Amino acid sequence: MSHTVGIRQAQKQKTRQALLDAALRLLEEQSLSSLGLREVTRAVGVAPTAFYRHFRDMADLGVALVEETLGNLHATIGEALTDSADSVRIDRTVALIADLVRTSPAHVRFVARERHGGVAPVREAIAEQLRRFADEAAAVFARDPGSKGWREDDLHMLAGMCVDHMLMTASSFLEAGPEGEARVTSTARRQLRLIALGRRHWLD
Repeated sequence: MSHTVGIRQAQKQKTRQALLDAALRLLEEQSLSSLGLREVTRAVGVAPTAFYRHFRDMADLGVALVEETLGNLHATIGEALTDSADSVRIDRTVALIADLVRTSPAHVRFVARERHGGVAPVREAIAEQLRRFADEAAAVFARDPGSKGWREDDLHMLAGMCVDHMLMTASSFLEAGPEGEARVTSTARRQLRLIALGRRHWLD
């Protein structure tokens, strides 16, 4: 009996992932607010009623895509920020963003478009993920000896700037394509170096 349940659960997960993947492909050409449930189920080859076994509505699917895109990055970004040397931190951060865009361009494009899109639960899910990144970055910066004497709100301001820069850099990588990756990398590193220099002198 447990074997049968396991097979059913695996099939259910497979269908759920197929719906997410199909939606992501369709979202290459349109926004989530214009994407229809029937378009997604048709692409997967399942009945529209099957959709509701996995998601409440298209907004729920969009929230799941946000989690799939950003949810697993927290530990990775935390590792990139932990080194106390600015040059290492900068190189790791920019490399991480470049790799994400290189391996998951559709996911990055989805977040960039829907961050200010028309589906409120998805906007809120993206904003919550970005707040988590900022909180985690602020906690890393607070442990850095270079942050001695900083106020908490200033640490969060710095963390927010870094998160915004990551998003801006990801969008730049998307727009530039492979041929422009070196140029975007150089610019992003210089911008982060400018932030790092300003950070050192913030309390002067």
